[in-house]
Amino acid sequence: MASPRPRSPRPITPRKDDESFWEKIGTLGRKKRIREVQEVQEEGKNAIDSPGSPSNGDFPPEIYSLEENEEMSIIQPLSFKDPKLRSLISVLIDWINDELANQRIIVKDLEADLYDGQVLQKLLEKLTGQKLDVPEVTQSEEGQRQKLRVVLGTANVILGKSRWSEDKWSVDKIHSKNLVAMLHLLIALARHFRAPIRLPENLTINIIVAKKRGDGTIKHNTVPEELTSYYDDVGMRCQRDAFDDLFDAPDKLHVVKSSLLTFVNKHLNKLNFEVNELDSQFHDGVYLIVLLGLLEGFYVPLYVYQVTPHDFEQKVHNVSFFFQLMLDVGLPKSKARPEDIVNKDLKSTLRVLYNLFMKYRNLN
Repeated sequence: MASPRPRSPRPITPRKDDESFWEKIGTLGRKKRIREVQEVQEEGKNAIDSPGSPSNGDFPPEIYSLEENEEMSIIQPLSFKDPKLRSLISVLIDWINDELANQRIIVKDLEADLYDGQVLQKLLEKLTGQKLDVPEVTQSEEGQRQKLRVVLGTANVILGKSRWSEDKWSVDKIHSKNLVAMLHLLIALARHFRAPIRLPENLTINIIVAKKRGDGTIKHNTVPEELTSYYDDVGMRCQRDAFDDLFDAPDKLHVVKSSLLTFVNKHLNKLNFEVNELDSQFHDGVYLIVLLGLLEGFYVPLYVYQVTPHDFEQKVHNVSFFFQLMLDVGLPKSKARPEDIVNKDLKSTLRVLYNLFMKYRNLN
């Protein structure tokens, strides 16, 4: 008779009362640590007791680590679900990478790649064509802040301090990886330098502004923050016009430039002024003001504009004043911005001069 088939060996599970003393101590320690973590998380959630608390309670973990009386502004996590915000970040990253492609700089994350000022320095140098007087590589925190002071100071001068609030970006905000400040700065640069990108329009996100009180609780508010407005105000325009097509046909462009040059010199020569370059000689607004005065037959007092403008701000003032004069004499509102003319954007300058040509071309 065959012997019974042996059963497969099974691991012996010790009974609860067979656990050693040290095993029991280890189990209790693990349970205690889990309980402590849960209590800390619950305490952090309960600390946010502002009446303006969002109903979803979706708070970023950075807020829980604030020091006493420390304040933080951060994008509400739900805002990242907005496809417009995701598109804006993607478009700006692609724009930076396109501008800096020949320098082998690749930006993947704005917060991680822009905070030390290195990429912003290279971007501003590329856009302006000027070298900034800063060290190429800085590892220390103070060195990074010093570089940011130079870079942001230069950007503020170029953008015009009267138009761009310094509260939107600062050394502290950029260095602390404040994404909102970085977005405001990049949008301003893209608009100013007429970047060949399309920014999503009418984008407003929610910002959580939190501050830790002395008693350990966190007071916060959720406020809306506008990043972009209407498309025409952001930069590139949706619809092409005749001048967009004109720049695709160099022969026709040359004819138009020659006609406009003849037109402006016909009138400026009355005061012994002569223009040879349409884009560069009108960029400070002086000849534009003088030309319109000659065409309309009035004298513009010298004290109402800068006869010899020395900086960007004074030039923008002159061109803005000229645009107002155009409206006063019944000319249509220009599609160009004053900053476009000051930046020697030929297409914008031609649009303005063509408006004058169409109204006064038969004037002797």
